[in-house]
Amino acid sequence: MINQFPEDSEASERTSGERAAAASRSTWVSVGVNLALTSTQIVAGVLTKSQGLVADGVHSLSDLIADFVVLLANHHSQKDADEDHPYGHHRYETAASLVLGLLLLAVGLGMLWSAVVKLERPDAIPQVHMAALWVALGALTAKELLFRYMLAVAKRVKSSMLVANAWHARSDAASSLVVGLGIIGNLAGYPILDPIAAAIVGFMVTKMGWEFGWDALHDLMDRAVDDEEVAAIRQTLAGTPGVEGVHDIRTRKMGDMVVVDAHIEVDASLTVEAGHDIAVEARRRVMQRHRVLNLMTHVDPWSRPDGDHEKVAPSAPG
Repeated sequence: MINQFPEDSEASERTSGERAAAASRSTWVSVGVNLALTSTQIVAGVLTKSQGLVADGVHSLSDLIADFVVLLANHHSQKDADEDHPYGHHRYETAASLVLGLLLLAVGLGMLWSAVVKLERPDAIPQVHMAALWVALGALTAKELLFRYMLAVAKRVKSSMLVANAWHARSDAASSLVVGLGIIGNLAGYPILDPIAAAIVGFMVTKMGWEFGWDALHDLMDRAVDDEEVAAIRQTLAGTPGVEGVHDIRTRKMGDMVVVDAHIEVDASLTVEAGHDIAVEARRRVMQRHRVLNLMTHVDPWSRPDGDHEKVAPSAPG
């Protein structure tokens, strides 16, 4: 997955406390909005006989549940490293993104099933009341504003978990738009358009849930960062005084941070202490300029082939 957050000096100076505070603040705003929308949409959908509006309300309910998942993950991800988690608890965020994806997937499939059942009996589809359209338009406005606010916060603090939750809000905005169009069609004399709108919303939610869940699953399986970010880390290492070459850079995601292993080459005539000092400086530079949680360096003598990763041929049977 392409890095959503380009490196910049401001981001490098962000502390985990700032990220946690921003995540908590924006998520509680989302909780308030989704709580109001859920109750309004479901009640209005039932009273106005709009399946699309009820489906949209259920989607808002999934957002509300997702908000509490984010709050829980945000709390645990800020814990310090301990004996069981020497790299910290940053992957709570990735696990939260996986839960969000599975939640969206389940909600979307449920919406699709409900819409299909309705479409099997088109004669039984009732005409909705005009009030349903006004509720849908109000929900659309509220969700779009919420999305823009949450995405701005997510980009400012560089949190993929918050990006996932923001796009969850955008999926609700898109679903409200579709529902509004379905209600308009129903009011114009085409009742079948209301459950069709509900089915479209279900498909949108299912697709987004799959994408978020799949990405989070790959990150939990130690997926590397993109080539552009690896190249930037390589450039920082190569620019460290005393480093003559860099090879075998390996990366893996740790929440929104990165763990890096790299081999650096130094002049073979240097003392062990001098080589160690160069490695320490290289590590300091990388962790200062990039979203790197930890860098493990292996010092190799310059101008001599490195056979550390060569495959060892199996010994012949005796």
